[in-house]
Amino acid sequence: MTSALTPLDQSQLNDLGTAFDQREANRIAMNAVTQAGIDQVAHNYDRSRLVQHRFSVSVDNGKVTSQAHSGRCWLFSSLNVARFVARKALNIDASSPANPMGDFEFSQNYAMYYDKLERVNYFLRDMAALVRAGEPTDSQLMQFLLGDVMGDGGQWIMAMNIYKKYGAVPKQFYPETASSQNTGEMDHQLRRLLHQAVAHMVADPSKIDQIIAETTQAGHRILTIHLGTPPTSFDWEWTDKDGVFHRDGRITPQEFWKKYVDAGLEDYVCLVDDPRREHPKGTKIGIEHLGNVAGGDPTEYLNVPMDFMKDCARRLMAEQGLPVWFGADCHPMMDRKAGQWATDLFEYGRVYDVDFDMDKEERVRFGDSAQNHAMAFVGVDVADDGTTTNRWRVENSWGGDIANKGYFTMSDDWFTEYVYEVAVPKSMLPEEYRKAFDQPALMLPAWDPMGALA
Repeated sequence: MTSALTPLDQSQLNDLGTAFDQREANRIAMNAVTQAGIDQVAHNYDRSRLVQHRFSVSVDNGKVTSQAHSGRCWLFSSLNVARFVARKALNIDASSPANPMGDFEFSQNYAMYYDKLERVNYFLRDMAALVRAGEPTDSQLMQFLLGDVMGDGGQWIMAMNIYKKYGAVPKQFYPETASSQNTGEMDHQLRRLLHQAVAHMVADPSKIDQIIAETTQAGHRILTIHLGTPPTSFDWEWTDKDGVFHRDGRITPQEFWKKYVDAGLEDYVCLVDDPRREHPKGTKIGIEHLGNVAGGDPTEYLNVPMDFMKDCARRLMAEQGLPVWFGADCHPMMDRKAGQWATDLFEYGRVYDVDFDMDKEERVRFGDSAQNHAMAFVGVDVADDGTTTNRWRVENSWGGDIANKGYFTMSDDWFTEYVYEVAVPKSMLPEEYRKAFDQPALMLPAWDPMGALA
């Protein structure tokens, strides 16, 4: 039987080298890229200088936050939206230099602590059900879940599950730790713990309940050692932008969330752009085995046209003055230092003499693109017709030493190609879309790209 894998032979290698040498531009590109790097060489100067940092609608959310060496962007961005709401409720103005609360933040460490503790329980019980059902350990599902466990990423609905159950606390009451800012080793240890638990379940299914209890206790212990003991209540007092001192007394995180952030964010729904033709627009999509809080809201989205998604984001800022949480594939065509995204910001094809011609559907279908980062829209530039968008202002969570003090500018065409999800109030949806959320979701497998976490 002839092998389908044909090795490269010396004749082919010689032909490849000859073809390379015959094109003078290849040597110029090689000289430039080996010295300066591909992004410096491919950077589109004409496009970059035209990416303006001015917006007809802007939502002031103050100093940007920094997730440091962690994948907590979904928590940072959702808490940045909540921070905006809380500042209004507390009457503290982020833009006032005299404001003593100008750097007000929620504790992202607090949210991560309970997210990871809940995920320990969620994973153990999910895997226990599979083990009891006789799922083979080498199945695609088991191997995917084992490989994907205890990362830092998440979704808007998963964040709301945490805030609804555990509330939120100002950052000073539960600050960052070495492990919250650099989660790699902590995640590795938790992953080892959970892998071991599944191995013990498979070895002796009669002890599954005992294994869950002991592993949950061990997970709690590891998290507390790395992140500290989270507060169950705290004394809340502040001075507002008018110089008036307030004392609210002893308050729990749940009470703080309900009083100063309100339940409005909990009523948001997630809209996605799944470009694959077999998933019609107007269809509710769910992902099997995706979640964090057992008994919490399922992670579901409504697949909608991109223009509708943009219109909701624009209206939420222009009409209600609120930031908008969103998820995107942040890496393509990004100038991190300058804080720019545009579909033609880098001319890689010209440097390599390669035509990169996949559209969004093909990029999703063939593993070239998926959501991997969450941020917040805090501005948009709208043309004189009142509906056409030119560019978008983005509050990132990568600190203030890059971009425009941490704020990025996104071209509208980049939004079309690489934004996948936005969270908006359900009340913004037309009746047909609201009804769609009442229908059973089209369930996609755990490894589907629409289940990628920000």
